[in-house]
Amino acid sequence: MLMLFAVVLVVSGALVAGAAWGIYGRLPDRLEGFLVALAGGALLLSVTTELIQPSIDKSSVFHAMLGVAAGAIVFCGLDYLIDEKWGSNSGGGLLAAITLDGIPENLALGVALIGAGGLEVAALAGSILLSNLPEAAGGARSMASGGRSKAQVMLLWAGTAGLLSAAAIAGNLLLAGVGEGTLAIIRCFAAGAVVASLATEVFPKAYRDDHYLSGIATALGVILAFVLGDLGG
Repeated sequence: MLMLFAVVLVVSGALVAGAAWGIYGRLPDRLEGFLVALAGGALLLSVTTELIQPSIDKSSVFHAMLGVAAGAIVFCGLDYLIDEKWGSNSGGGLLAAITLDGIPENLALGVALIGAGGLEVAALAGSILLSNLPEAAGGARSMASGGRSKAQVMLLWAGTAGLLSAAAIAGNLLLAGVGEGTLAIIRCFAAGAVVASLATEVFPKAYRDDHYLSGIATALGVILAFVLGDLGG
C-alpha cells in the first residue's frame, strides 16, 4: 500500500509541477517539443512491455488485442466529442483531454502494481511522470493565456491530479481479485487509450515544435524506458 501511494504521489504530482512550469516558466518551443517526444517514446515502450506483453503472457493474444482495440476506439471517440463540444484549444477541452488521457494511464498504473514489489513498475511510472510534465505545462499555459487567472489554473490542475490519483488507487484496490483474462483486457484497454493519445496528441505536438529532432528524441525515450525497466527488474 505504501508503494502504491508513493508512486501515485510522484506521478500525479508531476501534473501540478508541470502546470507550475507552464504558468510561471517558459522553455523554447524546440526544447519543449524534444522533451514531449522523449516522454512519448518512453511511454510507448512502457505500455507495451509493462501492460500488453504481460497480458499476452498471462492470458492470451486475443484478450490483449480486444483490450487494445477497445481502448483506442473509446479514446478516439471521446476525444472527437471533446473537440466538437469545447474545441481542441479551449481551456475546457484541454482539461478534458488531459483527464481522458490520464485516467487510463493511472488506472493502468494501479493495475500494474497488483502483485508487484519493489521497482517492478519503475518504467511505467517513470514514463507517465515524464509525459505528465510537458503535457500539463502546455495545457496550463494555454489556459492562462486564454484569460484564466494563474490561481484558477493551478487549482484546476491540482483537482485533476487528485482525480487521477483516485483512478490509480481504484485500479489497484478494486481490481485486485479479478481473473487474469479480465485483468488482461483492462490493462490492454488502458494501453490502447494511451497509445491512441500518443498518436493523436503527443507525437504531433512534438513534431510541430521540433520536427528536426523529434524522431531522435522518441528513440532516446525508448532507450530511457529500457533503462528504467532494467532498473525495475
